[in-house]
Amino acid sequence: MATVLNQLQIDEKLMRRHPDWAGNPEKLTRSIEFADFLTAAEFINRLAPRCEELDHHPDLALRWRWVHIELSTHSAGGVTELDIALAGTVDEVAADMPLAGE
Repeated sequence: MATVLNQLQIDEKLMRRHPDWAGNPEKLTRSIEFADFLTAAEFINRLAPRCEELDHHPDLALRWRWVHIELSTHSAGGVTELDIALAGTVDEVAADMPLAGE
């Protein structure tokens, strides 16, 4: 079973991720505002196969052009290295898409 990370470990690892990530031992969160609704929906469509490859699935909420992401390894009861890796995948996918204000 994966080990839940403590707050110090999470803070250290999130320093290498997009600055909008926040986290605690329970979950990681990030909200992304895309250029429009269709881009937000496309982000989810591009992210989904990558999540399947990892066999790790985020909680996603789509609201107009916003996508709110929550990451947690439910079987471990909190944030693990798998969530940190998936946060990097989220960052990669989002970096290729137009954001609000660009």
